[in-house]
Amino acid sequence: MSKKVTETLRAHGHPNISAKHRTTLEVTTREDLTVRGDCVIAVGSNKGAEQLSEPFKELAKKDHSTITMVVRVDKQTEIIRGWGSPRLTFSHPHDLVARKSSYCSDRTIMIKADKAAIDLNRKLVELLKNPEKEVEIILTVEVL
Repeated sequence: MSKKVTETLRAHGHPNISAKHRTTLEVTTREDLTVRGDCVIAVGSNKGAEQLSEPFKELAKKDHSTITMVVRVDKQTEIIRGWGSPRLTFSHPHDLVARKSSYCSDRTIMIKADKAAIDLNRKLVELLKNPEKEVEIILTVEVL
């Protein structure tokens, strides 16, 4: 019997989004973004890692949990798939980071992701540069 928990976040774009990072992808509650933040794909999120629901965190900390992140702006959608880990803490108040590696920090919400910021569709990235665009992020954790 599988268990599944879904979280929906709202954020928006920013002119400094470049989405060029090769190993990570980040969403943040912060509004400011410098050009050095090349992993950030959305700002002003209504949740950081710490604010995700307890049922989501509990499932994501299980071995063999899968995590899917859907990023949607207008009609452009990107799906990122990765894994949870017992080492995830979900304790960062502002940031949510998906990583291609197995590295875990208080900001990490997904490891061994199949995409980083650089891998996103460039049409989507162009929309993410617009601060007027709402970004919907749907996180789903599942344990089979």
